[in-house]
Amino acid sequence: MAQASKNSRTGSTTHRFECPCGGEVKMKTVFAKGKAKNVAECTQCKRTERKPKDFK
Repeated sequence: MAQASKNSRTGSTTHRFECPCGGEVKMKTVFAKGKAKNVAECTQCKRTERKPKDFK
């Protein structure tokens, strides 16, 4: 029996990042100086970082 190709698999997971304060980290797009920047922001303490893993 043939196996499904790696591109046709439908299982997907999302990684949830948490801030040390206990809040959830969400990615946001901010326009600054005419450019779009992606920043990670904590929903509870409003701390912003460049990447979600920078919250450790």
